[in-house]
Amino acid sequence: MFRLTTSRLTLFALPLVMVAAPAAAQGCGPGLQPGSNMIPVATDKGTRQALVYLPTQYDGQMRLPLVLNLHGSGSRGAEQLKSSGMAATADKHGFIVAAPDAGIPVNDGKGFVWNIPGVPTVTGDVPGPGDADDVAFTAALINTLAERACVDKSRVYSTGLSGGGRMSSWLGCALSARIAAIAPVVGLRAGRARVDDLTRVDEGNCAPANAMPVMAFSGGADRTNPNAGGEGARWGYSLDTAVARWATINRCGPALPRYHRAADITVDAHAGCDAQSEVVSVIDTDSGHNWTVADNDAMWAFFSRHRRPTANR
Repeated sequence: MFRLTTSRLTLFALPLVMVAAPAAAQGCGPGLQPGSNMIPVATDKGTRQALVYLPTQYDGQMRLPLVLNLHGSGSRGAEQLKSSGMAATADKHGFIVAAPDAGIPVNDGKGFVWNIPGVPTVTGDVPGPGDADDVAFTAALINTLAERACVDKSRVYSTGLSGGGRMSSWLGCALSARIAAIAPVVGLRAGRARVDDLTRVDEGNCAPANAMPVMAFSGGADRTNPNAGGEGARWGYSLDTAVARWATINRCGPALPRYHRAADITVDAHAGCDAQSEVVSVIDTDSGHNWTVADNDAMWAFFSRHRRPTANR
């Protein structure tokens, strides 16, 4: 399968803003070593463990970017870290990966689903007030890692597969002061669907305080989260509707002409957005509901163009 090159993607982005290297931090990650670590995260419902991968460059001194890598519905963080190949990408580019389990157990505790308020999970259930608050958990995870694992809080990003992509989309809505950019894989949303018309976005549901750079990867042959939508309250409106809504949220200029990089790869993009944000949609027309639609290197190139300077304050 053709992989979209980083150089091609930069044609659909605003000019690269050079960012000074972060200052060294004295002992911000004592006792942690490169590789996989389980980190306890305190929440109001007790302590949850999060799988965190520290790259080979990790030295416990320099603060590194953090990529949240969220699993699909019914899966777990360890499975997502392995299947996405994100650990190797982290070693290549020098960032930390967190692959936590979602907060709602399913399949007798063998898997988990994310709590996106008001949106049914793949089990058909709508999360209730007694379920874990995954947005609050994510905020606590970021804070914990900034204290224990040398994370630069201005460079925190979120990606994820399917349900993890939906959760990453929701983090872009609900946690825009902490998340610098999102890149959902077969899971882009822009808030829940309207109750009276599932083909339209409930515009009041997702109103982030900050512009949110978005890169979405999807498959034209996806039958689980089809690009055309039509799967009820969980996946009602189309991918194009989600992209257009993010372009509106970010106050972007007109869409650039659709670019066909190959017979099976198309790119839609909006630039001229507020706060140097951007909205990019990459569609692998021949692929289905899996991570193979994503390009990890291109995703990182996109992430690395963005930061949330106020997040460290």
